[in-house]
Amino acid sequence: MKRILLILVAVAAMAQERPVHVLVAYYSQTGNTEKLAVAIGKGAASVKGVEVAVKKTVDVKDAEILAADGILLGTPVQWANVATGAKQFLDRVGDVLWKAKTNGDGKTAGAFCTGGGVAMGKDVARLSIIAAFLTMRFVAVGGVDDAGFGTMGTEATTGPADPGISEKELEEARRFGERFARVTLKMRAP
Repeated sequence: MKRILLILVAVAAMAQERPVHVLVAYYSQTGNTEKLAVAIGKGAASVKGVEVAVKKTVDVKDAEILAADGILLGTPVQWANVATGAKQFLDRVGDVLWKAKTNGDGKTAGAFCTGGGVAMGKDVARLSIIAAFLTMRFVAVGGVDDAGFGTMGTEATTGPADPGISEKELEEARRFGERFARVTLKMRAP
């Protein structure tokens, strides 16, 4: 009897050891949003028990959307809002969930973006992504800036006055990925 109990405990422990799957999907035209995605992925992957896939939105398979315990979506800002490629991905997530007769309950989601200027619509873009995920019943997870204040997710300014992605922005992205993974792991805990 004791042996059977030990076997049952071992089987239960193995079942709980399935890694948490975090999908970092991004749409990028110049490579800046991709750089943030990679940094976020590194931060998420630093959390024990978390597997991370960092992929262009067009390369994400429907099965990956369904298997993800958490989805982060990155976009460049276009006309003060989400870029078309990122919006198409959000529509696809909703379609995949609808066809599978499920929703985002018990899953996390978040947003990150890049934009040419300080006030070029980065807040609107992230809010648009977050609003779509909330409508699909995901739990929104934000980031933390270097002063300890909460954010709607990592952002970077990449225009002529501030070209490229700075080390400070990459570090914030890594922290966001780690925080997102930890919250997603807690959401999946029994």
